[in-house]
Amino acid sequence: MKAVVYRGERDVRVEDVEDPTIDAPTDAIIRITTSAICGSDLHMYEGRTGAEPGIVFGHENMGVVEEVGAGVSDLKKGDRVVLPFNVTCGFCRNCENNKTGFCLNVNEGFAGGAYGYVSMGPWRGGQAEYLKVPFADFNALRLPEGEQHEHDFAMLADIFPTGYHATELADVGPGDTVAVYGAGPVGQMAAYSARLRGASEIYVVDKVEERLRLAEEHSGAIPVNFAEVDAPEFILDATDGGTDTGIDAVGYQAQKPDGEDEVPAMILNNLVTSTRATGRLGVVGLYVPSDPGAPTEEAANGRLLFDIGTFFEKGLKMGTGQADVKAHNRQLRDLIIAGRAEPSFVVSKRVPLEEAPDAYARFDKREDGYTKVVLDPAA
Repeated sequence: MKAVVYRGERDVRVEDVEDPTIDAPTDAIIRITTSAICGSDLHMYEGRTGAEPGIVFGHENMGVVEEVGAGVSDLKKGDRVVLPFNVTCGFCRNCENNKTGFCLNVNEGFAGGAYGYVSMGPWRGGQAEYLKVPFADFNALRLPEGEQHEHDFAMLADIFPTGYHATELADVGPGDTVAVYGAGPVGQMAAYSARLRGASEIYVVDKVEERLRLAEEHSGAIPVNFAEVDAPEFILDATDGGTDTGIDAVGYQAQKPDGEDEVPAMILNNLVTSTRATGRLGVVGLYVPSDPGAPTEEAANGRLLFDIGTFFEKGLKMGTGQADVKAHNRQLRDLIIAGRAEPSFVVSKRVPLEEAPDAYARFDKREDGYTKVVLDPAA
């Protein structure tokens, strides 16, 4: 089959790889109908992780069941499903407690697994024609038949639940004010989720005007261009002392407005500044223990200059970590079906799988029209 294979820094190729097979009774094979390129993929694409050549990318996947193992009882051939990016067993302590982002059985020596991602286990990604799904009864979320809401449902694999998870970590409630740093797809979903949860004011910080317009249009957010104003000061002035909650949707590759220098802890420290005393922070922007391209030796080993003194002094609370997708995806699916949520507004382009290398290069350059690219293996 065809698949998107990582070959080195800024080098992905569409190559022939072996078809997936049923190796355990609980496996299923999915024919991929939509797979998305994620901002998290760019960390590997840019050589900013320990990813080795040969990884098949793709952790945002949906499709149709093609084959099931003898131990699969809840799925059958022809079922339309979306797959959480978390690979999970369903029966370990964390899975039983709905902490599926930290499964203890799918990735030796590490809590948590994912399709097609460095250090997240042996699971091949779904930017391909087919994908093997382990523990399929637990991992697959069944969808209505047909092709309706294809792009909306595809967002349930990662960015919609991740954005919603950020609002859970920050405990966003009705009437709260929220600052979202980063207006990429996850930041868009965090702002959108904050609106769904009843936030009264949402500030979205970025310097890409296309992204800021999108957040303003679909989430009612107040755009803050950090290339034009000091974002924390702007938010402090606008809120008379800071927002109730803050969300980091950027992570360790945060850049100064000129785009030349990286400051890995910049967003964390901006949140500490712009959030009121006793406020809550949700951090879903990626941070890693090893970064080959970090600006300092400390940052290369995951140790950042975080303003812990002010954080403590203000009595702030912080929740972190990758999303437990299964804690949210069923409810978010039902909001889509009911017409209450349309996360596909972030999708900017659908291209054939063969065009993935070009789409990666353009997304990496933040070109207009490449906010969120989805791949179509059947095109």
